[in-house]
Amino acid sequence: MSNESFWVEGVKVNCISMQETTANIIADAKQDRPFGVFTLNLDHIVKLRRDREFRSAYRKARYVTADGFPIVWAGRLRGTRAERVTGSDLIEPLCEAAAEAGLPIFLFGSTFKSLSGASQHLTKRYPGLEIAGIASPEQGFDPKSQSAVDYAKMIADSGAKICFVGLGAPKQELFAANVLSGTKGKVGLVCVGAGMDFLAGVQVRAPRWAQAANTEWLWRLLSDPGRFGRRYVDCFTMLPSLLVPGVHGPRGDQGLELEAPSRN
Repeated sequence: MSNESFWVEGVKVNCISMQETTANIIADAKQDRPFGVFTLNLDHIVKLRRDREFRSAYRKARYVTADGFPIVWAGRLRGTRAERVTGSDLIEPLCEAAAEAGLPIFLFGSTFKSLSGASQHLTKRYPGLEIAGIASPEQGFDPKSQSAVDYAKMIADSGAKICFVGLGAPKQELFAANVLSGTKGKVGLVCVGAGMDFLAGVQVRAPRWAQAANTEWLWRLLSDPGRFGRRYVDCFTMLPSLLVPGVHGPRGDQGLELEAPSRN
């Protein structure tokens, strides 16, 4: 099997392992190079097929990981030795490396309670880690609003080299893309979903046995069927078009020319 990147629904997944992803992000941060990190899963693909703005945001991602085992399977079917790399799982390796390299980080999104708890957890576990700032936007936050512009400036002015963004899809990707397009700051943005809520203990992540057994989705569904039921129906409806070459969903790959920017 190859360790090169692979394409899924017009999206180039160019980070194959956790180690590679972490090393690339830290290297960019050391060079003051702005970047976006998105983590592709089935829910994102459903949104990509429906939402032009979300597709446009994905074009601005420098790094795309396989978040979710269906994406990993799709990569392996294409002959790539893909590994699952979720946003939640990226936080601690990046913070450990950032502490060693003296790179300040910023926590954005979620709630103030979650960010405060995550900040305490991270600074206790990784002595020397500098938290340049935390900010939790108001309820109903619009990633295209003037408020988003103000937050982007706050993050850029903080001196942070890496910003973890926990707003959920598609808001976090839209915000990250707008920051990358509209600010002269040198910060990289890593979309992490509920990762900071997990660190703070505000939300409970599926146990490790469920993650290892590829059944984290089932654990989530059983924990909150009202929230996840419709989402997983949509995801599993389009799963065959993802895994079977030449089979496409209602829109196929139309409009999904989303090659990630070059690393050079």
